Amino acid sequence: MAMRAALRRLSVNLPLRPVQSVWAAHGSAARLFVRSDVTRALSCSPTLSTALKFTDKHEWVRIEGSVGTVGISNYAQEALGDVVYCGLPEVGQNLEQTEEFGALESVKAASELYSPLTGEVCEINSELVENPGLVNKDCYGEGWLIKMNIEKSEELDGLAGSFITHNAPHRHFLFPSAIFLPVGK
Repeated sequence: MAMRAALRRLSVNLPLRPVQSVWAAHGSAARLFVRSDVTRALSCSPTLSTALKFTDKHEWVRIEGSVGTVGISNYAQEALGDVVYCGLPEVGQNLEQTEEFGALESVKAASELYSPLTGEVCEINSELVENPGLVNKDCYGEGWLIKMNIEKSEELDGLAGSFITHNAPHRHFLFPSAIFLPVGK
C-alpha cells in the first residue's frame, strides 16, 4: 500500500504507466513502470524482441528456422566503447556452445566473443571489416556478427528468453526513466 502511495506521488511529476511484468534477477516478480514518453519507444523497439535469446556473456542469437544470427547486446557494446576491429571466424568453422570464436577491439578494451550455440558458421558480416562501428550503431540489426547453422536446438532452452530478463542486473542503467516495483506490493 505504501509503495502504491509513493508511486502516486512520484507519478505527479513523472507520468508513469506499467509496461511489463518481469522476473527480477533475485527471483521475485517485478513490474516495470516507464515514463509515458518513453513507453512507445520501448514497446516498438526491435531490441526487446522475444525472438532474441541472450547468453550471460552478452551475446544474443536470433533464430530463423535452423539458422541463428549472433551479435552482442547493447550493454556489451556500450561497455566496450567505439569498436575499431572485429575478428570473426571463417565460414565453415564448427563451434561448440561457449567456445571462443572471435574478438572485438575498441579504443578502450578488447573482448572475446563466445558462441551461444553449437553449430557451423555459414556467414559472417563482412561489412564489419570495413565498418566495425556498425556494432555500436546497430548492435541488434546491421551490427550482427555471424550466422550459424544450429546443430543442437535444445541449447536454446538454457539461454535467457528476453531482453529485460537478461539485463535485469543492468536495468537501472538501461532504463533511467523506469521504476521497478515488486508485484503485489
